[in-house]
Amino acid sequence: MPLTTTEYDNGGDLARYTDSLIASKDSRVADFDTLSFQEKAGPQYRRGQIRYVGSGATGNHESDSRILPSGGFTFSNMLLPPGAEGPAHTHHDVEEAFFVLEGEVRVGVHRGPDEVEYRTLGYRDMIVVPAGVTRSLKNEGDTDALFCVVIGTQKPQVPSYPEYSPMHGVTRG
Repeated sequence: MPLTTTEYDNGGDLARYTDSLIASKDSRVADFDTLSFQEKAGPQYRRGQIRYVGSGATGNHESDSRILPSGGFTFSNMLLPPGAEGPAHTHHDVEEAFFVLEGEVRVGVHRGPDEVEYRTLGYRDMIVVPAGVTRSLKNEGDTDALFCVVIGTQKPQVPSYPEYSPMHGVTRG
C-alpha cells in the first residue's frame, strides 16, 4: 500500500506523520540473501540490496516494516563487493536508473549475445536503462561499489535473463 496523506489531511500528529516518511541510513541493512539464488551461477553474483522504498523485482519483502511503501517507484542501494556482478537481465515493463555513490561500476548494455557496449561509471555518474533493454553490472575495482537503483513502478515484474546470461535457467528454488 502506498504512503497516504490521511493523517496529514485530517490534522493528525504532524511529527509522527513526518517520521513515517523517513528511511534513515542507520535503519537500513544490506540484504545479501534476497539475490543469493543467483550465486548458483557463481560466487561473483553475491551482492547486497539495501531497500528504502518498495522492493526490487526478484524478492518479496512485504513483511519488512523498515521499507517505505511504494506508490510509483522503488528506491534501493546496491552494494557490489570487488569483483561482484549483476548479471545481464531485462526489465520488460519498466525503466531502471543507476546512480553511483561510491566506487566504480562497469555497466554493459547488451543487444544479443555478441553485441555489448561497456561504460564505467564513477561517483555521481548515472545511467537510465529503458524498458526492454538488457543490461549488466560489474565492480572491477578493489573497493565496494555502492549505487542507487530506481525502478519506475511500484512492483516490477520479475526480469528475464537472456540465453547468454549466466542466470538463464537459474531459479530461486
